[in-house]
Amino acid sequence: MRREVVVVSTVYDVPAEQLIPRIAEELKKAKEITPPEWAHFVKTGTHKEKPPTDTDWWYTRCASILRRLYVKGPTGVARLRTAYGGRKRRGSRPNHFSKGSGSVIRNALQQLEKAGLVEHDKGTGRRLSNKGRSFLDKLAHMMRTQDAG
Repeated sequence: MRREVVVVSTVYDVPAEQLIPRIAEELKKAKEITPPEWAHFVKTGTHKEKPPTDTDWWYTRCASILRRLYVKGPTGVARLRTAYGGRKRRGSRPNHFSKGSGSVIRNALQQLEKAGLVEHDKGTGRRLSNKGRSFLDKLAHMMRTQDAG
């Protein structure tokens, strides 16, 4: 009797730089996830000098937040602001760390909640729902099997 081993791929098995654009493509298909009207001229943090040049940056940020919740969740807006922060240039004075935009992260999380991919966990912030976890695992598995085949 021969047993067949089923290998299930997860988000950990696919590099983030390949997975996040794929998640963003899938999020474009969801009607709940749409960039707000202010998204085309807003900066993603005080440490940035200009708004993003990529027209689909909103979907990329939502995809990145989903992956981060999978790997490091549950987490709240404050911790995500720190994760998406960066070095603020202050002219001739030394550079300092500055947090990312809370409004961008908060709106993205709210849209992901409406889509059913994220759920609010009292006291610990937001975490992936079962639907969100399976969504990411299926995408990772599809990407892994395409690379192998």
